[in-house]
Amino acid sequence: MEDSFPFQLYQKAKKYGIWNPQHINFSQDQEDWKTLSVKEKNWMLRLLAQFQGGEEAVTLDLLPLLRVVAEEGRLEEEMFLTTFLCDEAKHTEFFRLVLNAIGEKGDLSHLHSNSYRKIFYDILPETMERLWHEQTPEAIADAATVYNMFVEGVLAETGYKSFYDGLKTIGKMPGLIEGIDHLKKDESRHIAYGTFLLQRLICEHPHLFDRVVKKLEELAPLSISLNAEGVIGDGEKLKQYKSEIRKYSEKQLMVRIEILARAKGQKIEEIYRSTGAN
Repeated sequence: MEDSFPFQLYQKAKKYGIWNPQHINFSQDQEDWKTLSVKEKNWMLRLLAQFQGGEEAVTLDLLPLLRVVAEEGRLEEEMFLTTFLCDEAKHTEFFRLVLNAIGEKGDLSHLHSNSYRKIFYDILPETMERLWHEQTPEAIADAATVYNMFVEGVLAETGYKSFYDGLKTIGKMPGLIEGIDHLKKDESRHIAYGTFLLQRLICEHPHLFDRVVKKLEELAPLSISLNAEGVIGDGEKLKQYKSEIRKYSEKQLMVRIEILARAKGQKIEEIYRSTGAN
């Protein structure tokens, strides 16, 4: 179905997703790292450890969903998901290259907070691995909610924003900034697909909408807690920015829910032909 939304995303991935982490120059980042304060280094290293681990996790955990989509014969979705998986692999490689450039090659898991571990060590893998033995609409909806709507649509989108803003304020690490700019564009396609997938599921099984909303509400406190950890600053400025990040996270949740609510009144043909799923 060449006019379907998943196929359009596949075309966008081919056009806009062709970047190579190996082509990013980190020589200035190496020099900048030496000039950062201890506080700036600790902030940056904590976030790098979390994003490295997070991107590795979503690379490992996506395969069960790809298998389900393939077994259902949804060719256009499978075609897009192959680019999705490639994107996540590149993101994992990118953060590895950043860490290599600043001389950090050891185990950084001690920088993973309790909120982070709950999401990436427990909730995400358990939800995705369930798809290996259960391919019900409920199981697929849970996977899309946790992976696409929450981890990517709320955590990553908000996290990359705070990281990007912080780096811009510091005015250093151009290679890291360049890569994050690519990542943000890739994630927008991933979130768009997840929104489409949940819209399709809700259109076919309307009772799933309440399930998705409940799941997002359960996860929201973890999002707010984790994203607040990624803010750099002091005193009143830090407090203000944490408040802004909290509001941004809450807004992302509400926007996702509002978009998904529309699917209850649509026909499946409208979902497939939509160009505004995100």
